[in-house]
Amino acid sequence: MVLSDRSIKEQMMTGRIRIEPFDPEDIQPSSVDLHLGPRFQVFRNSRYPYIDPSREQAGLMELVEATAGEPFVLHPGEFVLGATVERVVLPDDIVARLEGKSSLGRLGLLIHSTAGYVDPGWDGTLTLELSNVANLPIVLTPGMPVGQISFTQMTTAVDRPYGTPGLGSRYQGQVDPTPSRSFKNR
Repeated sequence: MVLSDRSIKEQMMTGRIRIEPFDPEDIQPSSVDLHLGPRFQVFRNSRYPYIDPSREQAGLMELVEATAGEPFVLHPGEFVLGATVERVVLPDDIVARLEGKSSLGRLGLLIHSTAGYVDPGWDGTLTLELSNVANLPIVLTPGMPVGQISFTQMTTAVDRPYGTPGLGSRYQGQVDPTPSRSFKNR
């Protein structure tokens, strides 16, 4: 079942769900608003002739930082990685779902391609897969509300939460937008 605002508050009061930093004003009827961090991973198009998911391609992406005075401009058709300001920590019996803010979606901003699912046991910021599907550039200002996270109570706790040794959890503890580690699939 999806947690209501009341249940989210209860889970946070007991420390089972943690969101840091947290502002109570960010609680919505069945979700919590999350904010855009200042760092972005952008592709260095001149570095490689193509992307090969099976190989580590050092330098494929470059970390850039935006500020309120100098925000990041996401051009039409462009894809970059961003991250939430907030660190999210989940217990072993709650799964979360990350979605974009509908007001931004109506402007053409998508915040994830496939990474909207947050496993039980997760601990870290959330990498955002930012795409501009509009035909005008979109200004992304650090700190702006960019998404919302909802929580679902599972029927039981999982046997192996995300981050369990041997599970292959590649992104546990991330603090910045983290490029793909698909090359570790071999």
